[in-house]
Amino acid sequence: MDQQKMGTYLKELRKEKGITQEQLADKFFVSRRTVSRWETGANMPEIEIMIELADYYEVDLKDLLRGERKEDNMDKEIKETALAVAEYSNEDKKRITRNFNKIFIAASVCLIAYFGSIFLLPDGFTHPVIDFLQGVFLGVSLGALILGMLYTSRFMDRLIEAKKSLMKK
Repeated sequence: MDQQKMGTYLKELRKEKGITQEQLADKFFVSRRTVSRWETGANMPEIEIMIELADYYEVDLKDLLRGERKEDNMDKEIKETALAVAEYSNEDKKRITRNFNKIFIAASVCLIAYFGSIFLLPDGFTHPVIDFLQGVFLGVSLGALILGMLYTSRFMDRLIEAKKSLMKK
């Protein structure tokens, strides 16, 4: 830790704030001479005061101890990367939700058609095509129900991960 570098940084921060050494001294209940010694690097503030100075100047305590601001470019790149990952994740979730909605709508239509065929057809009426369609409607409805249960129980995530691990081998 370079005391003079830290002192120079404290002086820069105070000037950015537009206050005098005396005003800063009054704020932290120390003498003007103490503030001067901090800024020349002759002395360092106590740790409690360092924490308060970091809060007051709205800087990271690590920056204050280092005596310089950390690279904003690195933070900006990390932030942009995190936002891109979050956006990709949101798009992926939207795609899955759209697909699930399509399945839900298809299952609802098939279930309505199945019950409609049961209640609207006269009792005892059988026809091979009607029986086949009723089986298809019921099968699609139950299949969609099972698929929905897999997706909402997160079991599908485990199946997908298992599939990916098998494909890598």
